[in-house]
Formats: sequence, structure tokens, C-alpha cells
Amino acid sequence: MMRKVLSLALTAALSLSLAACGGNTESNSSSTSTDATNTSKNSNSTAETRTLKLAALETAYGSDVWKEVISGFEKANPGVKVETTIDKSLEDVIGPGMKSGDFPDVIHLAVGQPKGLTETFIKDNNLSDLTDVLSMTVPGESVTVKEKLIPGFTDTTITNPYGDGKTFLMPMFYSPTGLFYNAGLLEEKGWSVPTTWDEMWALGDKAKADGIALFSYPTTGYFDSFFYALLNEVGGPEFFTKAMNYTEGIWQSPEATQAFDIINKLATYTEKTVPANGNKDNFTKNQQLILDNKAIFMPNGTWVVGEMGKAPRAEGFKWGFTALPAVKTGGDRFSYTFFEQIWVPAKAKNADLAKQFITYLYSDEAAGIFAKVGAVQPIKGMASKLEGDNKLFYSIYDGGAKAAMGAFATTEPVEGVSISDTVFGTVDSLVTKAKTQAQWVEAITKASDQLRGALK
Repeated sequence: MMRKVLSLALTAALSLSLAACGGNTESNSSSTSTDATNTSKNSNSTAETRTLKLAALETAYGSDVWKEVISGFEKANPGVKVETTIDKSLEDVIGPGMKSGDFPDVIHLAVGQPKGLTETFIKDNNLSDLTDVLSMTVPGESVTVKEKLIPGFTDTTITNPYGDGKTFLMPMFYSPTGLFYNAGLLEEKGWSVPTTWDEMWALGDKAKADGIALFSYPTTGYFDSFFYALLNEVGGPEFFTKAMNYTEGIWQSPEATQAFDIINKLATYTEKTVPANGNKDNFTKNQQLILDNKAIFMPNGTWVVGEMGKAPRAEGFKWGFTALPAVKTGGDRFSYTFFEQIWVPAKAKNADLAKQFITYLYSDEAAGIFAKVGAVQPIKGMASKLEGDNKLFYSIYDGGAKAAMGAFATTEPVEGVSISDTVFGTVDSLVTKAKTQAQWVEAITKASDQLRGALK
């Protein structure tokens, strides 16, 4: 569907096994991060050039942007040549070579891809430790990578998959999610954007008096990012992590109950036609409700602007975007973000040079090149360099909202159990009143119990 490229933080089946990837977590690289700027002592001209192999998934950003970034890196590092493999079917292209021992030095491929190649490397402990990249100084600048990154992006279960405080995957392009609305409508009515859920309900009552629903959603699948952000709000990151790992009794906790209460109440403020159109064929009708001033808020991601770019809209319409309201005055507000990752195989021949390349990717020079095609990295202050709607969307974390990341932990398949369908898919039934909150919680608890023993 419309957000598959961006939904990269979601779990995926570990469907690919690489026979040549087992065991060894030692890098074969004998280079250092300073070697790139030094010519080889060997007088042979072929020995004077060091080659870095980059493999990157071709997405909506295209391949030319990588070529421009690589040109900048090579210019700054005489004696280095970057060979690239950029393909929409990257897993199929590089998989056979790696089985025979030919590994790229750097791979830009996020979790959540169809064949689960990145998950396979994680599961088999075949990634190079990139923790030291965080302390490396960005080329041409006086700050470290860690100092440039928005807090939280290297503290996730995706970037730090082993729970040992070490970073094995570095965050790249991201897309914040939250509640989208027509800012023109609120201005016209004199309504303020709610900062707490109590204010949200009060606005819902005002809107109802004007024949406007408070809420819409494209499909129930969009409750993943919504639910993840809400769990962080009610219980904090530690509680969220426990929930994502199916901790026993978690769904009967006061924090979980508060989250369920909010979603169940929100269902009563949802436009009643939404469940009927909440499918891959008609989801834009639910998004159109916002443009037609028939509903105020909907959960979505930055891609919605492009999806609805040619759709009709109410006079004075302009996109608005906000994090979820806080559960109490002064409480934390969260915006979930999908993000891509870049990493280094344990058997990369030039791991140190690969780390230098990754460090360069966070430079103002490289970030500016990526941003031109809408590929925005989680770098502090990047929002101020953007234009139009993107400036609004990507400034959400500059305005005090916290970033929520991560998803339900991957498990071995359990027949008949889908935590996503159980947690998110049931929202339609809450809106239509086909199911009660108690039935919903009971089903989530049962699914969680079944998946706990199947954790990878």
C-alpha cells in the first residue's frame, strides 16, 4: 500500500538464510579511518586506490542522489573509489554474491523488507559494531555524529538489536507520523490544537455541534504508529519495550488500560463511515474527510501530502501536523517515526573505511544533497533547512515532541496469531460497536501470551 516503502520499522519474517554468513563477527579490514586520505606506500598505481563497496536499496528517492553524495565523499578522500550496487530488488541482487563470500562494505537496507535480509544478519550476529561511529567527528565539522543526531534515534531496539547498549545499525532517512488536520479550519473556527486528551474530547464536542467528526483514519493499519506513540505517553519507553516483548500481565496494567480507554473513547468520536472505507481500495475517502472539513484529525505520515496532492479541498485548506496529545498537562507528547538504516556486514573487507563513509553521510554537505530529493535524516536543525510542508512536518521534534520508535518483537510463526490484526485491526469493530473494549483486551492478552514463548 501507500506507505510500504516507509513502514520500515515494522517487523518482518526472517525468510532468508545466508549460508556464508555464520559465526565470525571479526572484521577482515586492516585499514584505519585515516588511511583514506593517504596514498599507499606501494608504488603500483592500482594499490594506491582503495575501493569501498556500497549496496543501497533504490527507493522513491532514486539512485542519482547516491551518486552525488558519493562524488562528494570521493572528492574529500583522494585515493578512494566507491563502487555502487543500487537496485529496487537489492536483496535478490546481492544475496548470491554474499553466499559465495563477496560482501559489500556498506549496506543501506532497512528492516522490514520482503526477504528479511537485514533481520537475518541481525539474528546471526553478522553485523559490525558501529558504536564508535557515534564518537567520530563529522568530516569538515567540529561535532561528532552523536552530537548531530536527534536524541533517541540510536537508542532503539532496531539500531541496538541485542540490548547491550551497542549500536549496530545507524539511522538514515526518517518520516515522522502524527495527527494531520486542516489548519485553515481550526483558524476559521477559532479552535486551538489540543495539547492534552481532555482538550481533545472538549474539541470533539464542539466539532460535533457543527456537524464535524473529531477523527478519521485511512485504515486500521495506521493505528500501529498511533498505538506505539500512545504507549510511550502512558508509560514511557521502558513500559513500551515491555509491551513490545509481550511481558506477562502488561495488558492488565494501569498504563495499558489508560491507552485502551483513550482509543475506545476516540472510536466514539470517529466519523461513522470510516470502517466501511478503511481498505486498500477506498482509504483515500477517509483521508478526503479531512480535506472536506468532515473530520478534524487523522493519523498518517508525511507521504499523505503527495497521495492527496491532486484531491479537491475546502477553501482555505492548509496542512497542519501535531504529535499525539499528552495524557496530562505537562506530560510527554510523542510522534512515532519510521526510519531506514545503514549497516556494515561483519565480513566487510573495509569496515573502517565504511565507518568513515557513514560518518560523512551525516555531514551538512551530504545531508543537504539528500534533502533535495526529500530524503531527510534525523539531524538536529534539518527542519529549518527544509521548505513548504516538509518544514512543518520535520520540525515536530524541534518543538518538544519526543520520537517513538520500535515495534512488536519478531517471533517464530504461531499459527492463527497476528498481533497486528488483533491490536490494530479490531479498531473498526470498536467504531461499529461490534466488539467491546473488554473483548479487545482479552484477545490481545491471548495473542500476547501465545507469542511470548515464540520470541526469537
